[in-house]
Amino acid sequence: MALQIETDVLVIGGGLAGCWAAIAAAEAGADVILADKGYCGTSGVTATAGPNHWWVPPDAEKRTQAVRDRNNRALGLADPRWMARIIDTTWRTLPTLADYYQHSITDGGVPHYQSLRGPEYLRALRRYAEVRGVRILDHSPALELLLHADGAVAGARGLRRQEGPPTGRDWTVRAAGVVVATGGCAFLSKLLGSRNNTGDGHLMAAEAGARLSGMEFSTYHTVAERHSTQTRSAPYAFADYFDAEGREIDTGADPDVTLPIARALLAGPVYATLARMPADLRAILPQIQPAILLPFQRQGIDPFTQRFAITLHGEGTVRGTGGLRLTDEDCQTDVPGLYAAGDAATRELIAGAVSGGGAQNSAWALSSGTWAGQAVVRLARVRGRRAREVAEATGGAGLRPAGTPDAADLNGQLAEGVRAEMLPYDKILFRRAPVLTRSLDTLDGLWRVARDHLTPGADATSRVRAREAAALVACARWTTATALLRTESRGLHRREDAAALDPGQAHRLLSGGLDRVWVTPDATAASAQVA
Repeated sequence: MALQIETDVLVIGGGLAGCWAAIAAAEAGADVILADKGYCGTSGVTATAGPNHWWVPPDAEKRTQAVRDRNNRALGLADPRWMARIIDTTWRTLPTLADYYQHSITDGGVPHYQSLRGPEYLRALRRYAEVRGVRILDHSPALELLLHADGAVAGARGLRRQEGPPTGRDWTVRAAGVVVATGGCAFLSKLLGSRNNTGDGHLMAAEAGARLSGMEFSTYHTVAERHSTQTRSAPYAFADYFDAEGREIDTGADPDVTLPIARALLAGPVYATLARMPADLRAILPQIQPAILLPFQRQGIDPFTQRFAITLHGEGTVRGTGGLRLTDEDCQTDVPGLYAAGDAATRELIAGAVSGGGAQNSAWALSSGTWAGQAVVRLARVRGRRAREVAEATGGAGLRPAGTPDAADLNGQLAEGVRAEMLPYDKILFRRAPVLTRSLDTLDGLWRVARDHLTPGADATSRVRAREAAALVACARWTTATALLRTESRGLHRREDAAALDPGQAHRLLSGGLDRVWVTPDATAASAQVA
């Protein structure tokens, strides 16, 4: 029997942003359901990280300077007003976690609020949410959104993977408003903690009428030991790199070594050593990032004295900046009553054309989640749940084939097809118009297969994988089409055939569409500048 629930607020996703959204809504007095694809408190990229937060004391001069510094690096696409709001919200909100999380204490006896241990952070957020009365549906991925006749969101449908028959137990949640906090899309790059980050929320929102922004900024890569999925970048600030012949690789003066390392990897194996890391940092590294040394220890490698093989892991939109476009300061999308938070939303507002990875992204997840959660409560008080009104399901590819269903395992074929276009360095990092055009043609073909023939499957896992496959193809198409239209190199987006930054393209690019992908400049989003 399907699970039927009525509530004020539905949060889809149980990572950093989703938990903060649920907590904010519950603290405002709402009835809140949180549906997580995995187990809330352990799933997502934060669970494997040591997240820092953008943390600036309430000093007007310091905050103005912090915003100015970040905005100068955003290459014309950020909004200082959003930066200032995030700094303030993070400063006020993060200490409220103290009842559930044991913060480190500085030498001066002050709690070190801004840097947290990822696994403990998410466990603490789960406890915080539960104490506030949030009902958590674990292992309950959402598959599609529901819309009222007037276009406003009405809730969502999904399945409980560990209940009912082999196909899972269906659930329907009718809500006054929905927060999409499903994370970014890592294109199955094997980035640690990102297996669930397949762009599901992007697809569901687009099917309901939402637009995306900044999808071309999806090329962030992180250095890692070749056999490891760990992507903790801090130790590699002290790395030196060598080719197979032992020659040192010139990475230039830019701290971002992605491009020279990628070029070297295209030519052959690359090795690194962390010999330049100071002794005091080596001593505390296991406390700062406990898992970072495990791959070396298991292989008997001393990374501070020996060279080891490295790779680059793509992070897609996780530490890129693209995501669902926001229409107001409450983080609402183009769909009335549908909000986006964390990596599911565009982070151009705070990072522009460069990555917000690290402190900015963590502060964004907290702040956007908090704002969205509070906004849905205000909406619920005005319009109510509207649970008795007819609602239409919006899901397509992977749920309801438009053509003849195909019994073959298309999930794996589609996923591998996306990986082949979105992960090779010579396609994603060194973009060129002919290559982008061919990739888009290939991806359009994959979409037609997904739309016409992809079936949900006979068990719960296959049902989820079908929607993931469709979402991966959709995100890849938006990303590639947007990269093709931005005929310049700006921030994370690099074009080999347009290597210069074009002042005439200092605007954000919107994208969307399912059967026919479209891209257009966002004429309404001229960025303000800090005086």
